[in-house]
Amino acid sequence: MCDYSITNVKSRPATVGDKLRTTNFGTGTRGFAAPEDATTAVCVLPGTELAFASPISVFLNGYYIEAKQLEHKTAIFRQINREQAHMHHDAVEFPDGQLVLLTHLMDGQDATVLQLPATPKTEVEAREQGRVASAG
Repeated sequence: MCDYSITNVKSRPATVGDKLRTTNFGTGTRGFAAPEDATTAVCVLPGTELAFASPISVFLNGYYIEAKQLEHKTAIFRQINREQAHMHHDAVEFPDGQLVLLTHLMDGQDATVLQLPATPKTEVEAREQGRVASAG
């Protein structure tokens, strides 16, 4: 998925094997783009598995003054706080269970899409993956 604050940015869905780079789109958030086209957001479905080229660097508490490097090089894309409309939803979950908003990752980090989530078999699974709008 692509976070609410990059809905006005040109986008395309992620595919297996895509090379991605964390990118600041100038809209108040970061997301993924292909290294050869930083103007197109690459939207990732919840459950997508990612492998980063190096340990992941994040801004501490979302502040751009200080950053730290995590020991992890793999993550699963998640969406959090989906019931709150004007809030960042795109996040990555690390093997230790830690969730970090995608917008808190430092720019310029390279990742590869290892695996997309399984195709949903029910409407509930589709809604959990963010592929259909929830009613109500």
